[in-house]
Amino acid sequence: MKKIWLLCCIIPCLLAAQSKDETAIRKILADQTNAWNRGAIPDFMKGYWVNDSLLFVGKNGPTYGYQQTLSNYLKSYPDTAAMGKLQFTLLQLRPLSSDYYFVLGKWHLTRTIGNVQGHFTLLFRKLKGNWVIVADHSS
Repeated sequence: MKKIWLLCCIIPCLLAAQSKDETAIRKILADQTNAWNRGAIPDFMKGYWVNDSLLFVGKNGPTYGYQQTLSNYLKSYPDTAAMGKLQFTLLQLRPLSSDYYFVLGKWHLTRTIGNVQGHFTLLFRKLKGNWVIVADHSS
């Protein structure tokens, strides 16, 4: 009987924690979308881990480091015409542990110079109580 009572107390707490984490991750992605659509790449990058071990994989292969990833974004999207308007469609948000989340989704840029779209996978890690993207594969 004590085990059942203990499970009844623990399970809602675990579900609430997961829900809180998922909400935080969804907010980061919404904030990134808003920043992108304002043409503010540095604000868009606030969702990423500021570390030399950040991994971004795109059409040109892997890039390591926050600064290099930021530089690549600024070079690839020099103005708001190139950036367009971003829309994310989230296909899956899955906790891997209490400190890691996996996200699968689609991205779409509506642009006057031609629309582009693709898919992404993100690995979020909770560091010092905050969720950050530590790996991004976008193609």
